[in-house]
Amino acid sequence: MSGFFRWLAGLPPLAQIPIIILAFVAVIAIVLFLVEIAPRRGLRYTIIRLAVCVLVPFGALVFFGIYNSAIWIAAVAAVLGGIFFLIDYRSRQGAGYLFQLIAFMAPAFILLIIGLVYPTIKTAGAAFMSNDGSRFVGIDNFSWLFSSADGLTAFLNTIVWVLIAPIASTVFGLAYAYFIDKSRGEKFFKVLVFMPMAISFVGASIIFRFFYDVRQGDSQIGLLNQIVIWFGGQPVDWLGAQPWNTLFLVVVLIWTQTGFAMVVLSAAIKGVPQEQNEAASIDGTNAWQAFINVTVPGIRSSLIVVLTTISIASLKVYDIVSAMTGGRNDTTVLGFEMVRQFQLGSRDGYSSALAVVLFLLVLPIIVFNARQIKNQREIR
Repeated sequence: MSGFFRWLAGLPPLAQIPIIILAFVAVIAIVLFLVEIAPRRGLRYTIIRLAVCVLVPFGALVFFGIYNSAIWIAAVAAVLGGIFFLIDYRSRQGAGYLFQLIAFMAPAFILLIIGLVYPTIKTAGAAFMSNDGSRFVGIDNFSWLFSSADGLTAFLNTIVWVLIAPIASTVFGLAYAYFIDKSRGEKFFKVLVFMPMAISFVGASIIFRFFYDVRQGDSQIGLLNQIVIWFGGQPVDWLGAQPWNTLFLVVVLIWTQTGFAMVVLSAAIKGVPQEQNEAASIDGTNAWQAFINVTVPGIRSSLIVVLTTISIASLKVYDIVSAMTGGRNDTTVLGFEMVRQFQLGSRDGYSSALAVVLFLLVLPIIVFNARQIKNQREIR
């Protein structure tokens, strides 16, 4: 595998692109093929499924060049694949459904305990211990959070993010989805707004760093400062201008999440019964009244999903702050400050307290979202 990448790196950039695209298409084709044959009956498909369960885990590790160091992992994966195949095959014959359910849920349940439950409990405990973990300090770490400059700034900036980004993204996405609904070229307009959603937060941050870039003199590579100079102004250090620099960072999240809001809300708008709009028109309502009294109530559940999803993304934002300012000039947030305190060394208590506060802020949103989903199921 490493030889393939070395060979690929030696090719011209324009030659690398089609090869990477072809490799991606081949992987997707294989996955779709396996999904297609998964429910089919017959000896041929049974043999294919058995080969996939046993040989693919083994072959993947060998192909990636870790034969000598991880051969036992491949063997275990192959054995587990064979066991799960037999369980699934027995269930298809009409027996062992409960055993199959437990067996297939066990790996996910174990990983959930190892990767989520245990770290959560350990972090919560560390939040009440000293930074070196040697003694119990009660709420001292939380007192530091709300009394120190770094902790308080991170908390207040996070509140700013969660108040502005979800509302702005939802409003822009809803307005755009409503105005282009059933218009000519609707698909093209949707693609234009959804494209930023395909960019990672780091990639979007790099784009906006160039957008906000400031240089001495009239030669600017930052679009915003170049416009300022065209109008006779002086270059502005946008990312250093407190407290507005936090808002300039929030713009990046709004830019990336508006496409998500637009797609979800556009689908919801199309689900509003046309008869309701026709009845509102007959009653003499104008476009704004129909939007407020018919469309918005009809997409309420989708609005809640969009708002809560973007709110969670705003609370745990890290990439944008790290890539654009590194937390300088009072732009730090809870997610970034949590990592920074841990990296400073001997500050595990502070870092854990930040993580607990972040968890407590996210938890009500998740609970509210879960209740809304439950209510929708009960209505259906």
